Amino acid sequence: MPASATWGSTPAAVAQVFEKVVQVFEKVVQVFEREGEASRTRRGRTGPLTARGVRRPSAQGTTLSRRVDFGMLWRAKAGGNELEHPEGPVVVVGGAGYIGSHTVRDLQKRDVEVVVFDDLSAGHREAVQVPFVEGSLGDRQALARLFAAHSPRSVIHFAAKALVGESMENPAKYYRENVLYTFNLLEEMRAAGCVEIVFSSSCATYGDPVEIPMPDSHPQNPVNTYGRTKLHMEHMMADYGRAYGLRFAALRYFNAAGAALDSSLGEDHDPETHLIPLVLQVALGRRESISIYGDDYDTPDGTCIRDYIHVNDLADAHLRALRLLQDGTPRIACNLGTGTGYSVREIIEVARRVTGHPIPEVVTERRAGDPPQLVSGGSVARELLGWEARRASLEEIVGDAWNFLQRKPDGFSE
Repeated sequence: MPASATWGSTPAAVAQVFEKVVQVFEKVVQVFEREGEASRTRRGRTGPLTARGVRRPSAQGTTLSRRVDFGMLWRAKAGGNELEHPEGPVVVVGGAGYIGSHTVRDLQKRDVEVVVFDDLSAGHREAVQVPFVEGSLGDRQALARLFAAHSPRSVIHFAAKALVGESMENPAKYYRENVLYTFNLLEEMRAAGCVEIVFSSSCATYGDPVEIPMPDSHPQNPVNTYGRTKLHMEHMMADYGRAYGLRFAALRYFNAAGAALDSSLGEDHDPETHLIPLVLQVALGRRESISIYGDDYDTPDGTCIRDYIHVNDLADAHLRALRLLQDGTPRIACNLGTGTGYSVREIIEVARRVTGHPIPEVVTERRAGDPPQLVSGGSVARELLGWEARRASLEEIVGDAWNFLQRKPDGFSE
């Protein structure tokens, strides 16, 4: 055996050898897949019937799924972090919103056919540069027309109400627009034979942490209506998976932040409730000061600690999850975070350095329900998706958000 291929070689040399093994393995599998497809074509069927009598692809695991999982896992461990492009068409529900628009941009860059469906209650038409359908998940006829016109291979689902305080004051709105509207979406997917969905879930499904960092397997015991509706949505997809073959990914975010690197997309909520844009609004002169809700927590500086993840990294994770679902993985549930927590005062201090503004702070009473720390743990995203946060430094995250606000101080134009 040549010295370059021995087990005593460098990790890079060993990675090259295993990559060649993966490539050979993939070619062999492709032969079997072609034979299998020809066999299914001769039998005249590709899977069980949907609600409307349309044949859907089999939800059973295939050799292809094992091939891609093996390849992606190896490349992740070897440090390649490669991403096989998802197949379109993909419908992105809520694709005019903050995280949705960045994910759509990522799909565009990879030449994946994509259609956005959004009611623009929180999103922005200006943020969408792909085919767009304005409509509500509450309108089953609009959904039926969407699936009939575009025949999506898969769905990415961002559309949901997400204000914790509002969810406690108006739970009916959250059960209607989060849970019932997701039921509408899943039913139209089932009718159309669309069996893959990546779902924007939340660490709010965990409730108060029982350990820090919070692992992927952390108990799910939400303490507010918003978190409960997100958990109901996860349960619904799991039940549809068992009964109808739905393949789904529940990606549980921590705190999304940052903006597109070219500053064309970013965070523009009304009302704004997220810490980083609120701090930066002080630097813009839109607010006199930033409120700190309690400085007597059991943390190093007395303020709450949170895990912030760049929105571009979130988008990348969605595409990786979608690719795995398309290749036969039946279910994915994982955290998306950096694993590093920053306090409120650390955020303010970094914002001062980035903007050059003093950013006055005012300490007020604690908010009910704010745990001292929420920090992501777990390894599923890294090991299964081959994902890692690439813009993980707080300076990068705050800097990108600041660049967007300087370019669009009033947000999107509409």
